[in-house]
Amino acid sequence: MYWESGRGGWSSPGTIEAPLTVPVGLSVMPGEYVRRSRRWAERRYPSLVHFSEVARGGHFALLEQPELLVDDIRQTFRSLR
Repeated sequence: MYWESGRGGWSSPGTIEAPLTVPVGLSVMPGEYVRRSRRWAERRYPSLVHFSEVARGGHFALLEQPELLVDDIRQTFRSLR
């Protein structure tokens, strides 16, 4: 992903000008490099179905707090059933 981004072959999914329209769940970790707000997420992802601010974790959430991330993923998909 980073290599493709540097070559111009990777675009960030969803922008304010061209929002992502598929259902989206967002988990915000306190140790993340950039903290996103719910207001930002709702503008960028108009089909936001789940937003949470998780108690622990950072940029590598799957390695740092796998249980918390899996719980959030389950909550996101539970709302789509």
